[in-house]
Amino acid sequence: MKRAVAIVTCYLILSLVALLPLQQTAAPSPVLPAPQQLAAATPSPSPTPVPLLETRALWVVRHTMTSPDAIRDLVRRAKENGFTDLVVQVRGRGDAYYSSSLEPRSEELSGQPSSFDPLALVIDEAHLAGIKVHAWINIYLVANIETLPRARDHIIFKHPEWIMVPRGVADALYELDPKSPEYLNRIVEFTRGNRQDLEGLFVTPAHKEVQDNIFNIWMDVATRYAVDGLHFDYVRYPNPQFDYSRASLDRFRGEMERSLAEEERETLAGEFQNDPLVYATKFSDKYAQFQRQQVTALVERIYKGVKTAKPNVVISAAVFADDRDAARTRYQDWKTWLRQGWLDVVCPMAYTPDTKAFRKQIGNAMSHSAGKKVWGGIGAFKQPAEGAIEKVQVGRKLGADGFILFSYDSSIKVSTLNPQGDYLEKVHDGLREQARTLNQQ
Repeated sequence: MKRAVAIVTCYLILSLVALLPLQQTAAPSPVLPAPQQLAAATPSPSPTPVPLLETRALWVVRHTMTSPDAIRDLVRRAKENGFTDLVVQVRGRGDAYYSSSLEPRSEELSGQPSSFDPLALVIDEAHLAGIKVHAWINIYLVANIETLPRARDHIIFKHPEWIMVPRGVADALYELDPKSPEYLNRIVEFTRGNRQDLEGLFVTPAHKEVQDNIFNIWMDVATRYAVDGLHFDYVRYPNPQFDYSRASLDRFRGEMERSLAEEERETLAGEFQNDPLVYATKFSDKYAQFQRQQVTALVERIYKGVKTAKPNVVISAAVFADDRDAARTRYQDWKTWLRQGWLDVVCPMAYTPDTKAFRKQIGNAMSHSAGKKVWGGIGAFKQPAEGAIEKVQVGRKLGADGFILFSYDSSIKVSTLNPQGDYLEKVHDGLREQARTLNQQ
């Protein structure tokens, strides 16, 4: 027995010794190159690697969604050029590019059968292609300046009292019946005379019925359509000269009177009879904060309402890239929205062709993102495709979660910056070439 054990032990020792050379061959000691070899092998600067979950999105203006063929072409181009998300404008100027019982159907769809639902078709086609769809909803902007809506059930005709009033005509309009034709005409005339600063007619967030109306529109889209996200735009005031409507002035006066001493309250009440802007003028900083709070309150309400109904829907917003200007002159306090968790994604409209300025704006958004996602908004209408590619790389280096081009529509139109109408193809090919270069290094 002892002899057998000894034989087995010797056999095992010999087997292990025989295996040692094989192990050494499989895992050799590293041979370090000479210093001159290291210098020669040092790689040149390379493009930033593509993030694994990068979003590549397109803002799609409503004019593209006026026919089934245009929608199918949109999805085809987006798919062929590697885009992951479409942000499609379904409420442009107080009208609907979807089936709505709350607002009139867009005039641009008059040539299509009533059964044609642009949003539904985009969702069907895009989802088949593996592309996500976000419903882009303009908030307070409800009508263009030059041509007013023809539909008499449009919001500006049904509820002229909801329209923001510029300071320049506020005193005259305070006592005027909003149902009077003169009321709307005065606002339209002022707006047309200041068209360089104004996109159109806005409704006021200070009016409770406005807030309810917009909230209902969001919930209608969120609950009836299989959207992957919903997107805020024009969630702001046009400029500091708005809003001085009766609804806004009265509401602010009510809030201020609760904090005033009796003597000052009585004095201001007397002055108010001759000057309805007295509270807004005397407490201008507080009035600005009051305006900001109206916008913020709606963002909070919508975010919580949509998330309650559909927790996985992504809520995003197009915002002014300069956060200070946004909060000070547009009353759009998007840093607070991020900090409070009332947005999932912020899209700074950093449309500048200047790469240095773009880097600063996106970097600023990253610093205030509070853990939320940032998609760098690139102005395709302001720069050639090479400029957009450069901006994408900047965003990647800063750690942005993706980019979004404004807009799909400008990218397919022939122009000085896009002479062949192949902007998307150029961006796609340029980014692909950079990725190929990176892989070869």
